[in-house]
Amino acid sequence: MAGGAVVNTGGGKDYPGKLTMFVLFACIVAATGGLIFGYDIGISGGVTSMNPFLIKFFPGVYRQEQEAERNQSNQYCKFDSQLLTIFTSSLYLAALVASFFAATVTRRVLLGIGVGFANQSVPVYLSEMAPARLRGMLNIGFQQMITLGILCANLINYGTAKIKGGWGWRVSLALAAVPAAIIAVGSLFLPDTPNSLIDRGYTDEAKRMLRRVRGTDDVEEEYGDLVAASDESKLVAHPWRNILQRRYRPQLVFAVAIPFFQQLTGINVIMFYAPVLFKTLGFADDASLMSAVITGLVNVFATSVSIVTVDRLGRRKLFLQGGAQMLACQIVVGALIGAKFGFTGVADIPKSYATFVVLFICAYVAGFAWSWGPLGWLVPSEIFPLEIRSAGQSITVSVNMLCTFIIAQAFLPMLCRLKFMLFFFFGAWVLVMTLFVAFFLPETKNVPIEEMVLVWRSHWYWSRFIRDEDVHVGAGVEMHSNGKIQAAKLNV
Repeated sequence: MAGGAVVNTGGGKDYPGKLTMFVLFACIVAATGGLIFGYDIGISGGVTSMNPFLIKFFPGVYRQEQEAERNQSNQYCKFDSQLLTIFTSSLYLAALVASFFAATVTRRVLLGIGVGFANQSVPVYLSEMAPARLRGMLNIGFQQMITLGILCANLINYGTAKIKGGWGWRVSLALAAVPAAIIAVGSLFLPDTPNSLIDRGYTDEAKRMLRRVRGTDDVEEEYGDLVAASDESKLVAHPWRNILQRRYRPQLVFAVAIPFFQQLTGINVIMFYAPVLFKTLGFADDASLMSAVITGLVNVFATSVSIVTVDRLGRRKLFLQGGAQMLACQIVVGALIGAKFGFTGVADIPKSYATFVVLFICAYVAGFAWSWGPLGWLVPSEIFPLEIRSAGQSITVSVNMLCTFIIAQAFLPMLCRLKFMLFFFFGAWVLVMTLFVAFFLPETKNVPIEEMVLVWRSHWYWSRFIRDEDVHVGAGVEMHSNGKIQAAKLNV
């Protein structure tokens, strides 16, 4: 056994290379795919809190809201309308369907440039382009763009709500074309990833691209691992069928569990309906939109914290810390709202009290923004081997969109029926998912995607699903009977 990069459970081979301006530019452009997603999240909740919009499209909801305010009746139920929630969540049904088409397209043709299917393609693109030791930072750029999209939507809603004549909501909706145009134009300049080029048979071009993205000519080791992974993936004719195999059980579980849990944090309840929620707490129209702007700012800055720390602290620590913070905040917010509104939903809530509630909501948003927000996209994009990567990411996005739609549809009826207990409902799920991560998610920081199988093979639980012969990394790996990995890449 000659020299080489050591393979271990705490990290992986550190291939030569650096963060080049070429890669940085490509990742920034690709990450703009998150702008349109974030803008749509933020804009829908804002316009549904504007009275002119409600009067035109949902007059029944408007009358229900006005009656609740005049009579000081149940504040929990004044926005309860399935038609209203269909408007805010219809986007996610379309995204659910699109994600299945994206799986086929990105596997066969456009893994590098197919960011038109942004949620499916962008996280995978970023994970493939980034050096392993910086993969978390660059991948979270996608989530950062989502938060910027939400913030821009909140600022636009706040401005357009002041337009005289009541037609400002039209501007808010029409400006969705701007982020769409940005990603449409930007995608024309994105290079293919080395993985995509190898998978399509352009081996010489793939090696040139790998030298360019790593900023060094010393790419033989990484290139060899990419080719080996591609050769193995070509033996898989049916990724949708193969992902059900026992050896891919860990990846399949997390492809479903992470987006499922991400939505059950309750974050989209806050982001979709932040203006509506703040109006329910007693804020005026403009004040409720401004409160949404404040939470948007918190979201952006807290996501930046994750960008700086994710490759140092690792994924598990951020998941666990963020989960604990969100749980504490949900308990406090539920208790504060319950203390004022009780089960009747009737109360005159002081502005100082409502401001205190908003502070804890902001703390909750911060906890999500540096943990389950960005990591919910990062971790699924880095755990799949090449042969099932497109199918796995498609499952992740589909589950995310389906759960987002269900939560968006169910929130207002649940708020009307569960009252302040709704926050405890989501808090219970946060507790469950935090424990799930603590027991079942291995650390994936600094591990090259092609070697991720070693992480699962050495895990106390998932190792039972992966046999020694399922492990193929580089030129060779020595696997001991106790499941621990101690060997290195053979220099042959």
